[in-house]
Amino acid sequence: MSEYVTVAKPGDLAPGDGCVVEVNGNEVALFNINGTYYAIDNMCAHQGGPLGEGLVEGENVICPWHSWRYNVKTGICAANPSVQVKTYSVKVENGQVKIAFT
Repeated sequence: MSEYVTVAKPGDLAPGDGCVVEVNGNEVALFNINGTYYAIDNMCAHQGGPLGEGLVEGENVICPWHSWRYNVKTGICAANPSVQVKTYSVKVENGQVKIAFT
């Protein structure tokens, strides 16, 4: 069963922005896409770049190291759909953004 961990407040992250949060000792990239929050592993599958520090374009984040693009909803790499980073369930509850972590 997943445990939801509070990582932010809705006003902490503007639409179109991303950031890195810690969930049970693990770095997770959190994104606000038009008021809906998504979370994926912070580590790019290519060479470990910090996805939470990347530029957000639409539903994609661009890794700041080598420009690999990932869909923040699915975790799938745009250039190679066989490459994917883990996604996490996110909910906003009682004024807090929470990420499910198992």
